[in-house]
Amino acid sequence: VQLQASGGGLVQAGDSLRLSCAASGRTFSSAVMGWFRQAPGKEREFVAHIWSRSITYYADSLKGRFTISRDNAKNMVYLQINSLKPEDTAVYYCAAGAPSYYSPTYYARETTYDSWGQGTLVTVSS
Repeated sequence: VQLQASGGGLVQAGDSLRLSCAASGRTFSSAVMGWFRQAPGKEREFVAHIWSRSITYYADSLKGRFTISRDNAKNMVYLQINSLKPEDTAVYYCAAGAPSYYSPTYYARETTYDSWGQGTLVTVSS
């Protein structure tokens, strides 16, 4: 699966943003899709993942403001972010992994995913 993330930009605190990830490849509909982010000077961290039947899982610290969704007919995955905060400033990456047994924590690991998009930068001003 090849991935292309988009939708980032400069926004103000309190705004909402929807990131998109366009996927190509025959295996997209079955892939587990994840979003990760990397803030300046920090390690990349897990945000959310979604399975083919739209079962979702979120990082505990981000629940409530982030919503992951997918449209298998369009080969798209989305990340809606509401009430943006300056600490949400980061490069956001989408990733694809092969489905295996359902383990939310296993699919919260970067190493579980074998395809990555190039990232889209979100900058939140206060």
